[in-house]
Amino acid sequence: MQWESERLLYRRSTPDDVGDLFRIYGDPETHRFNPRGPYPNIEYARAVLERTLLEYQQYGFGDWTIFAKSNPDRVIGFGGVFASQFNGSNTNNLGYRFEPDAWGKGYATELSLRAIQYGFEEVGLTDIVGVVRENHLASRRVLEKVGMTFLEKVMDPEGFAPSLMFRITREEWTKL
Repeated sequence: MQWESERLLYRRSTPDDVGDLFRIYGDPETHRFNPRGPYPNIEYARAVLERTLLEYQQYGFGDWTIFAKSNPDRVIGFGGVFASQFNGSNTNNLGYRFEPDAWGKGYATELSLRAIQYGFEEVGLTDIVGVVRENHLASRRVLEKVGMTFLEKVMDPEGFAPSLMFRITREEWTKL
């Protein structure tokens, strides 16, 4: 199964994506605002990918592997809507991580709009959240651009300053 937007292609991740997942999530630069830090090794990336594959079966949706249409053979990121938990509650979480060469091109906004559309129109979700570190201004702007509004502070991860949770409902989406 494959999805697309104006400049990007998306597909469900496969076990073959583990090298690209580690390349992107193992890069300290992509974790500048993430106190958990980069993935420590390929085995950790493999375990994360295995959980993603299980989420497809369990929930029917999860992170996508992302490519630019201009270079459809190179993975530039991972993201989409996936099931998660914050403050003890289940959520439908919008998230993304792009390689640094893909930053500043509007890809995060483009992915976010397509993922929200997918979540509401194809999966049938009632709401979607996005969680961002308070000092990550670029990602906060993305969430606001796609129609999300601040909901609450959440402890993510425990032991660090809270993150900001933004949300959009299906009803709000239909009015945009």
